[in-house]
Amino acid sequence: MSDEFVERVRVVCLALPEAYQEPAWIGTRWRVRGHTFAHVLPIEDGRPPVYARAVGTDGPVVVLTFSASLSELDALASTDRGYFRAHFGRDVGGLILGDDVDWDEVAELLTESYRMHAPRKLVDRLDPRPGPRPPS
Repeated sequence: MSDEFVERVRVVCLALPEAYQEPAWIGTRWRVRGHTFAHVLPIEDGRPPVYARAVGTDGPVVVLTFSASLSELDALASTDRGYFRAHFGRDVGGLILGDDVDWDEVAELLTESYRMHAPRKLVDRLDPRPGPRPPS
C-alpha cells in the first residue's frame, strides 16, 4: 500500500478534533470516539472481496472509504473519477487513489465524513460551514 496515500489522508484526518489513527483489519483507519470516518486499504487479487466488488476491480489498487450523504454518494459515483458506492453501509462510498486525485476535494469529503460521526461538541470546534446552521 502506498505510504504516500496514507500520509496524505493522515494529514487531513489528524487535523480534526480528537481524531486518531489505528491499524484496521486491513489497511489504516481514522476514527473519532470509536467511529470510523476514513479507511485506506489495498485491493489485491480480488481481496478483500467485498471491496473488490464495490470498486469493480481485482486490483491492485488502493482505495479510500468515507461516509457521505446518499445524494453526495450518488453524484460522486456518477462521475468517471474513480468514486464508487460501497455495497456495505448505507452511507459509505469510496475513491480509488491515484496520481490524478483532487486532494482538496478529498479533504472536504473527509471533513464531511468526520462531521457525520463526531459528536456535536467536536463538530462545533471546526471552522463553520457557510450558510445557515441547523438548530441545536
